[in-house]
Amino acid sequence: MTSSDNLLRRLSRVSPTVAFLVALVMLIAGFFLPGIIGGAVLFVLGAALTALTFTTWPVQKTGTRVVRVILLALLFATVVAKSL
Repeated sequence: MTSSDNLLRRLSRVSPTVAFLVALVMLIAGFFLPGIIGGAVLFVLGAALTALTFTTWPVQKTGTRVVRVILLALLFATVVAKSL
């Protein structure tokens, strides 16, 4: 068993509600924290969501893939805007 399989098994046990709330808190914190600190929080969130998106990429429909890539692009554009 590889470490990525082990990580995916642990992530599959996380409650969807808890995962959503953690992501929401990070998003709100990133928006309200000043400058580079907020940008760093948003970057960590974006990196985690990017990893999750591309891990589940093969089982997603085309429409879902497009929406996820657009949302990730908007999130990283926000990271750049907050960091400037």
